[in-house]
Amino acid sequence: MNTLTKKLDFGKLSLTILLLLFSSTMVMPLIWMISTSFKIEAEVFEFPLRLIPRQLNVIQNYAEVWGEKARFGMYYLNSIKVTVLTTFFQVFLSALGAYGFSKVHFKGRDKVFLLYLATMMIPDQVTIVPRFVILQRVGLYNTHLGLIVMGSLSVYGVFLLRQNMIAIPESLSESARIDGANHWRIFTQIILPIVKPGLATLAILKFVWTWNDYQSPLVFLNKVELFTIQLGMRQFASEAGMYFSLVMAAAVSAIIPLIIVFIAGQRWIIEGIAAGAVKG
Repeated sequence: MNTLTKKLDFGKLSLTILLLLFSSTMVMPLIWMISTSFKIEAEVFEFPLRLIPRQLNVIQNYAEVWGEKARFGMYYLNSIKVTVLTTFFQVFLSALGAYGFSKVHFKGRDKVFLLYLATMMIPDQVTIVPRFVILQRVGLYNTHLGLIVMGSLSVYGVFLLRQNMIAIPESLSESARIDGANHWRIFTQIILPIVKPGLATLAILKFVWTWNDYQSPLVFLNKVELFTIQLGMRQFASEAGMYFSLVMAAAVSAIIPLIIVFIAGQRWIIEGIAAGAVKG
């Protein structure tokens, strides 16, 4: 019995060590990024790799990144504006679409949804030119509003929330209709509170995608005053090359909102997983 226990413990220990080694490969780039943000430029590519800088350069690197000359604060505010508004409108519009495809009965609903879902097969890059032309003609090119409008519509968001709403028993909606509730009241007071975990999941995913988006701002913005944080980090490059210590300091600053959003929203994701496990 003791021999068997030792074998099982050794197996668990080996698996734990293997997982730690594997996870370290994921964490090392993040550690290197944070370490580099504290270094002077001459120490960035020293070999062997030194995680603890010989000469800490905390104040100078971050002061230069957040200084008036770099205008990093302006890019930060632009990203917050675009990301928060895009996330809000996409979650709201996706919830409306999901409600229509799950709780509103009309002829051909499922066929329309399949046709709508088929558009997910179209790569985003294929629609860049049509979107560019449309934004120019409606006067939304080179504006934050154009980015927000484009990012507010999502087939994936509708699909994700529809799957959550389908699991809600029809008896809830029917009893509300018998009591005289209209679709808006059913949607806001009954359906949305139940699918909060799904809404939180979509909001977190969209926030991360929009915050990290480089392609759309690059194509649809050309005024420096409108640049988001991803375009703003290019300002730390010159004809002589890129200043990696400053880029890493900017990158560390850029991931702070993502960490905050994940920590704030993980409770809803865990709650959704736990609820699904109980229902199953």
